[in-house]
Amino acid sequence: MERQIGFVMLFRQINRYPFRKLITVFALTALFLNGGCAVFTSDEGRETRTVGTVWDDQMIESKGRVKIKKAHSDLKNAHIDIVAYNGVVLLVGQVPSEETRQIAAETLQQMPKVKKLYNELQIAGPTSVFSRMNDGWLTTKIKSKMFASKEVEAGRIKVLTENGVTYLMGMVTKEEADSAVELARRVYGVQKVVKAFEIIELKDLPKMERASEKQPENNERNKQEEEELI
Repeated sequence: MERQIGFVMLFRQINRYPFRKLITVFALTALFLNGGCAVFTSDEGRETRTVGTVWDDQMIESKGRVKIKKAHSDLKNAHIDIVAYNGVVLLVGQVPSEETRQIAAETLQQMPKVKKLYNELQIAGPTSVFSRMNDGWLTTKIKSKMFASKEVEAGRIKVLTENGVTYLMGMVTKEEADSAVELARRVYGVQKVVKAFEIIELKDLPKMERASEKQPENNERNKQEEEELI
């Protein structure tokens, strides 16, 4: 019932503003699949990762979840989410002990392509459905504001909210990072904003964009990794 009420509220609010309709499907899908812990990216805007890097990030997230659940019996039913962007990995959620918190982090750190890990796991019981719905709604509001902002490149930023704390990831300039943080802080309900950005220079953007348009030459490896994951 709480989730149904949340969806109705989401539709009413988003449909008030034309530019938000574009992300309605992404919002509802993320809320349904992740229990309210929504992560947004965009196909619009400038992408700074190569296609191969995007694939590697997806594999870190997908295979990482499987590996963590197998690493310890207490992690099987823990509420954990993994977000990767250019090899920088964010680990959030709730686990029952410091031991399982460390095991989860070590499991991800042993994976190839992981360059840096932010371990934001909290030792606590899983958050409620209502809390996750609220997290998803906060993420929706933040991302919609980024789409409307001229100072933030929404297509290069991932937004995730966990238990009222908003995490921002992506490859951005220092100015973009500061603008994104300030924008998120102004959203009512956000308790804290944590930056996990990879700072780049503005002059490097054109080169990164050109590289991102090239197709990877490792399709066979990608296919094999996908089969292993299944």
